[in-house]
Amino acid sequence: MYERLATISVGHLYNLRKSQRYRERLLNYTKTRPTAVSIGERRKPQPRGQPGFLRLDTVHQGDRPEAKGVYHLNAVDEVTQWEVVGSTPRISEAYLQPVLQHMLGQFPFRIRGFHTDNGSEFINKTVAELLEKLLIEQTKSRPRQSGDNGLVEAKNGAVVRKHIGYGYIDAKHADAINDFYCGHLNPYLNYHRPCAQADVKIGGKGRKRVSYKRYQTPLETLLLLDKPVQYLRQGLSMNALKRAAAAISDTDAARRMQPAKGKLFERLRLSA
Repeated sequence: MYERLATISVGHLYNLRKSQRYRERLLNYTKTRPTAVSIGERRKPQPRGQPGFLRLDTVHQGDRPEAKGVYHLNAVDEVTQWEVVGSTPRISEAYLQPVLQHMLGQFPFRIRGFHTDNGSEFINKTVAELLEKLLIEQTKSRPRQSGDNGLVEAKNGAVVRKHIGYGYIDAKHADAINDFYCGHLNPYLNYHRPCAQADVKIGGKGRKRVSYKRYQTPLETLLLLDKPVQYLRQGLSMNALKRAAAAISDTDAARRMQPAKGKLFERLRLSA
């Protein structure tokens, strides 16, 4: 071997070292080490029948080469299924904080928990500081546990996609969509739209059985809790919530919401 190398010129040795085969034999791969993020605790929330433990997720309305699509934020209470939807042109920290503050203020009860997946739009210092200021516990989904955030992911399809669809919507329409959510869709969802409520029974060998035979609005579910007044935000009463629900029938609420959605989409169509 060394005799063969002695007959090869130094210049040719450098040419051989540039070959693909030579480089492949010298490559040394190092696996990427995941960076641990200390924000939020990896565990499933345990509300123990108390409202105020939210599940959150984002829904993207598509991209185009020339422009980004709007983002929807969906927040659902685990116990009552009280749901608040918002929209933002970007999911960066600067855009997300005011939208989250506005959404949290639309819940009638005090917020105790804030659970999301591991997306950077929620797992960051800005959101963590906001929740710490409001004394809200932040948790995030566990690896290989797809059901940790299943409630809000189901609502993404049953509510957001059902009413807004899958087509591209430009990010500049975030404020108009937010106005529709706050003024029409969110009140309709919580005061007038029944949804299936889970009844959990522990059977033999400790197996948990969940049935969905009870249909109620989120407000009705809240009223059936033990002493629901204790969970309300300061300055809000149960009578005020009941008056808001009784101001219009369920059918009329749906009839008012649909024309408002039609006007929103007409506005989107004209500006496309």
